[in-house]
Amino acid sequence: MRSRSLTLLPAVLAVALAVPALSPASAAGGGGYALPGFAAQAAARTDYTIGIDPQAKGAPIDHTMYGVFFEDINRAADGGLYAELVQNRSFEYDPADNAGYTPLTGWAPTGGTLDVVDDDARLNERNRRHLKLGLPAGIINAGYNSGINVERDEKYDFSAWARTDQAAGTPLTVGLTDPAGKELAPGLKIQVRGDGWTKYTGTFRARESSTTGRLLVSGGGAGTLRLDMVSLMPRDTYKGHGLREDLAEKIAALKPGFVRFPGGCLVNTGSHYGYDASTGYERKRSYQWKDTIGPIEERATSANFWGYNQSYGLGYYEYFQFAEDIGAMPLPVVPALVTGCGQNRATDDPALLQRHIQDTLDLIEFANGPADSTWGRKRAEMGHPAPFGLTHLGVGNEENLPDAFFANFTRFRAAIEARYPDITVVGNSGPDDTGDTFDRLWQLNRDAGVEMVDEHYYNSPSWFLENNDRYDSYDRNGPKVFLGEYASQDNRFANALAEAAFMTGLERNADVVKLASYAPLLSNEDYVQWRPDMIWFDNDASWGSASYEVQKLFMNNVGDHVVKSTASGTPWNPQPITGAIGLSSWATSVAYDDVKVTAADGRELFADDFSGDASRWTGNGTGDWGVVDGAYVQADTGVTNPLVTAGDPTWSDFTFSVKATKRSGGEGFLIPFAVNGGGNPFWWNLGGWNNTRSAVDGGNSSRVFHSDDTTIETGRTYDLRVEVRGRTVKLFIDGRKWAEFADDTNRAPEPFRQVVTRDQKTGELILKVVNAQANAARTKVDLGAGTWVLPAAEATVLEGLPDDVNTEFTQPVKARKTQVRVSSGFTHTFPPHSVTFLRLKDKRR
Repeated sequence: MRSRSLTLLPAVLAVALAVPALSPASAAGGGGYALPGFAAQAAARTDYTIGIDPQAKGAPIDHTMYGVFFEDINRAADGGLYAELVQNRSFEYDPADNAGYTPLTGWAPTGGTLDVVDDDARLNERNRRHLKLGLPAGIINAGYNSGINVERDEKYDFSAWARTDQAAGTPLTVGLTDPAGKELAPGLKIQVRGDGWTKYTGTFRARESSTTGRLLVSGGGAGTLRLDMVSLMPRDTYKGHGLREDLAEKIAALKPGFVRFPGGCLVNTGSHYGYDASTGYERKRSYQWKDTIGPIEERATSANFWGYNQSYGLGYYEYFQFAEDIGAMPLPVVPALVTGCGQNRATDDPALLQRHIQDTLDLIEFANGPADSTWGRKRAEMGHPAPFGLTHLGVGNEENLPDAFFANFTRFRAAIEARYPDITVVGNSGPDDTGDTFDRLWQLNRDAGVEMVDEHYYNSPSWFLENNDRYDSYDRNGPKVFLGEYASQDNRFANALAEAAFMTGLERNADVVKLASYAPLLSNEDYVQWRPDMIWFDNDASWGSASYEVQKLFMNNVGDHVVKSTASGTPWNPQPITGAIGLSSWATSVAYDDVKVTAADGRELFADDFSGDASRWTGNGTGDWGVVDGAYVQADTGVTNPLVTAGDPTWSDFTFSVKATKRSGGEGFLIPFAVNGGGNPFWWNLGGWNNTRSAVDGGNSSRVFHSDDTTIETGRTYDLRVEVRGRTVKLFIDGRKWAEFADDTNRAPEPFRQVVTRDQKTGELILKVVNAQANAARTKVDLGAGTWVLPAAEATVLEGLPDDVNTEFTQPVKARKTQVRVSSGFTHTFPPHSVTFLRLKDKRR
């Protein structure tokens, strides 16, 4: 398809990654960024080591490890992967789907009388509306985006269902034009005959190209002409199966192991409401697979969760067929009748629940049943006598009511396993990576012995860098993980790098993480409900994001099993914890005495026994502080955090001791330390939360370092001591160590990640290295004694600037291949901001 310029997409949901761009001056000084395709010698370097034990076979990696998740969001189906070029072809658009819709949305009259009707003359029960024209009359359709894409010399198939009340028939003229009326292809002349619905067809061969084409349909003569299902399809679709070629080819190029479909939030939302009692028709309802099969003109339409109408031209048969066409495992998801995606509702209709359970059993028969079974016959009638080979099926999506969901899930699972014991029924863990819902659903899945659990999360790039080890601690004997939806929150190269670093952890834990799919897959640039997205498109072009390039690199180089490897971390030169000291309280009257600060060598830095005044202390203007009987007293039990501070903000390696007495109130003591004005101090909160527990937290991340149920007694004096050495802190109560921690909150997430897998067929080790930082990574790679590899290794490299974004007009993030000299022990410099895959071939193969 033809390319044209594109305005850069705004950085919605952008989260900055800690990889600052270097100025030209710093580049000239040896700390700059190496441009893609050039050596990285100009960049500052950090040294690493990677040790590989080629004989240490790790977890096997299933060929289905990575896949794609398709949801009809961002116009991914109609106006996207589904190749139909006419918008609202059956006049079913409705304000119930979108407040701005009418039955003629997408259409414009060219004369005569037009009326969309729902009467006894309808095409069929599910295709309820049609267009009634008082002749002569005509209509024109501009498709999606700026118009219909027409390419010179390509063929386009027109079809429409029509009927006329004229005994002699009605002439129908069909044309392809540009907005000015210029003919793009020779017109079609069709004679409509009879007052019964008949399908009429014709083919255009385009003489001219245009991205702003229009389909013009005109009826001549007199009387009434009725039209429905007005369609224009490109002759060339992916493998002839009705899908837009460039989009399908980009998905196929990923070589996905599975296709999860049809969603997402649109699967389970609205599954038991929206019923129109006046018509007996559900306009808003969950995605129900039986609505989406059979002849196109007999399929239902409904509101899409994402705010528009969906035609179901891309239905369950087409999903199964597409998965087969690209060699992927089909993985459908069915509604559990518990709403998720920000809604909290569960069905209380047992008959409705049972119908959906039966529908799911029928779905499995549709996919796998013999051609003479009830639903297998319907599959065969659609053109696929052989079974599709369904093995996995998800029930539900991101439910917020864990117990209600799991009660329904249990019924689905029992029914499926009773009839189809070989089907893996996939549970889920809610809409986030942590929290009460996540914990409860994992407990329920684990206790019930569910085979696989679907996790979803969308987080910052820093989160993905920090959570490379997320699955290291998962139970190896518990349910396996299907990471059905994940992405970092933007489409910059920095996001793709963070995702790549995270994916090395997925592969390392391939014994736990069995399936993973970035989400969402597709977005039409003019209909965006969600971003980031993997593949972007308009009516005539498509382009992969930086994340697409990362996903493609991993999916095309998976390997058969993990090989044991270790890597050094990025050196960190931590600065010591520094700061002054403080005293405070929370809705409590307290007395402090005998404050002392000493250096690590025993030198006294500060002391105050309050035998005089408190002039060495500075307050924040709240509280009732004063010296009373040789102690510093805060008397107001209604104030929160009346902080007073003293000392030098540059203190480090010090010991801070104080005697503290609770006089009255609901809580205990607040002991701030490392108060330096450059961030949050550390807080030792003793008797907090209404004197139910105690904690120490703080630093720039407000991280909790220790927490327990220590409470504070009124009238009792406590000896408190804080020892700070470097970035390690010890806390003592009455001479007993209460807690110890090492603060690494100022440490950036680890930017250097790697994993090694083996390709059994080629005998190659695949070394996968992510360097998500501004420094080049000079790395010594040791394959161990007795390992011999060919001296030339193929390297596939993605590199760029953190803010690089692929667009239709320019794609700065693109894989390049090169040759690298290797041996059993070699040094290679991985460029800044890069993903590199090295294929090391065994010399003996």
